[in-house]
Amino acid sequence: MSDKYMKNLTFANIAKACEGTYIGDETLLDTTITGAVIDSRQVKEGYLFIPIKGERVDGHKFIPTVFEQGAAIVLSEHELTDPAGPYVLVESTTDAMKKLAAFYRKSLDIKVVGITGSVGKTSTKEMISSVLEQKYSVHKTAGNFNNEIGLPLTIFGIRESHQVAVLEMGISDFGEMHRLSTMSCPDVMVITNIGYCHLEFLGDRDGVLKAKTECFEHMMPDAVAVLNADDDKLATVQTVNGKPAIYYGKESASGVHKSVYTTNIENLGFDGMKAHFVTPEGEFDAHIHIPGEHNVYNAMAAAAVGLQLGLTIAEIKSGIEKAETIAGRTNFIKTHGMTVIDDCYNANPVSMKSSIEVLSHAKGRTIAVLGDMGELGSDEKKLHHEVGEAVGENHIHTLFAAGELAKEYAAGAAEKSSDVDIHYFEDRETMTQELLSYVKEGDTILVKASHFMEFPKVVEALSK
Repeated sequence: MSDKYMKNLTFANIAKACEGTYIGDETLLDTTITGAVIDSRQVKEGYLFIPIKGERVDGHKFIPTVFEQGAAIVLSEHELTDPAGPYVLVESTTDAMKKLAAFYRKSLDIKVVGITGSVGKTSTKEMISSVLEQKYSVHKTAGNFNNEIGLPLTIFGIRESHQVAVLEMGISDFGEMHRLSTMSCPDVMVITNIGYCHLEFLGDRDGVLKAKTECFEHMMPDAVAVLNADDDKLATVQTVNGKPAIYYGKESASGVHKSVYTTNIENLGFDGMKAHFVTPEGEFDAHIHIPGEHNVYNAMAAAAVGLQLGLTIAEIKSGIEKAETIAGRTNFIKTHGMTVIDDCYNANPVSMKSSIEVLSHAKGRTIAVLGDMGELGSDEKKLHHEVGEAVGENHIHTLFAAGELAKEYAAGAAEKSSDVDIHYFEDRETMTQELLSYVKEGDTILVKASHFMEFPKVVEALSK
C-alpha cells in the first residue's frame, strides 16, 4: 500500500477500533482512508474527519462541509439526518480518536521513541530526530502536538515509509501519561528530568516522577528506558519492566553507571558546546551548534537512543552536529543590530535558569525580558525569586519583568546584585513599550515566559 493510504484504517476497522457503529453504504467497508484530522480546513480527498466539541465551537457543525471537501467518512456523537456520506457513531469522538490512534500505531511496523520530562522535551526530540535521520526515515511530533489531542494527530501522520517515530509526550496531571503511552506504546522511552512543573496538580517532584513514569506501563515488551542519571529522582529508577535502565549523564555526576557519558565539556557561548562522548561502542568529540549546557544532555540522550536503534558512532556524531534550533526554543533572531533570543514558548524554573545562563555569554549589554511562570503550586513565589537570583548571579545587565509573580524576579535579582538595572511592570503591554525605547544596537535580549503571558508578541515588537 502506498503512503497515500493509512495502513489498516478501513471503514470497518475504524468502527471496530473506535468501538462505534458504522452507518452507511456497506459496500464501502473495505475503503481505506488517506488521512485523519480534527480541523475541517485540513480535510482532503479520502480523509476521516473527527469533530471535537471545543469550548467555543462544536466540530459536528462542519460535517456537511467536510463531505463537500472530499471527506470519505466522519465520526459523530449523534445520529446524522441525511448525511452526505458514511459515519461511525461513537459515545465520545475524543475517546474514539485515542482508541483509533492506538490501533493504528500497533498496526505499523515502526519503532517508536517516546520522550517526556519536565524540561527539554522538544529540544531533545529535535536532537534525537536529527541523529536518527542519519539512518532512518523519521516522523516526529510537530510543534506542541504532545498532549491527548496532539499525540493522536501526530500518530495519524505516520506512513508506511517511516521507519521511526519520535513522539513527544507532555502532561500536567496524573493519568495523562497512562493514556498517552497507551496510544504510543514506545520501544524506547526517554525521560529527560523531573523538575518543578505542574506542581499545582502533581504536588511535588515525587508526584512528577510518579506521573511521568506511568509511561512504563505501556511500553513494548522488549522496550528500554533511557534516563538522565544526573537527575536525583530518575537515578532512583533502577529497572524498568524487569530490564536495567539505560543511563546517560556527565562522567563526574551521581553514582549511577552510565552507558553514555561526557567529559571535557567546553562552553563556546553563542557558538554552542563541545564535548567528548563515551559510549559502549566507542568515543567521539562533537560540536553541538546550539548554545546551552542542557544541549549536551540532549545530545547524550540522542546518542543513547541511536545506539539502541543500531546507528554507528559516525552517524550519531553527524546527527548531533547537524541539529538546529526551532522557533520559540532558544531561537536566535538578528534584528536592528540586536540579537533576540526567542525562548518564549514556555517556561519553568529549570529552563529559565538555563536560558539566563545562555544569555550571560553574550557580548555587549544583556537584557532578560521575563514573564510569569504558571502551575508552580504553593512554592510559586519562592521559585520565581530563585530565577531572579539567577539573573543577578549571572551578571545580567538589565531585567525587564512583567506579571504578578514577576515582581519576585526583581526582588531576587536585586538581592543577588546591585548592578542589575531592574524594570518591573504589571502587564506585558506597558513593559513592551518601555523595552522598545530602551534597547539599542549591540544588545542581546532574552524573551521568556509561560505560554499564557503571550511573550511572542514581545519578540514580534522587537523584530518589527
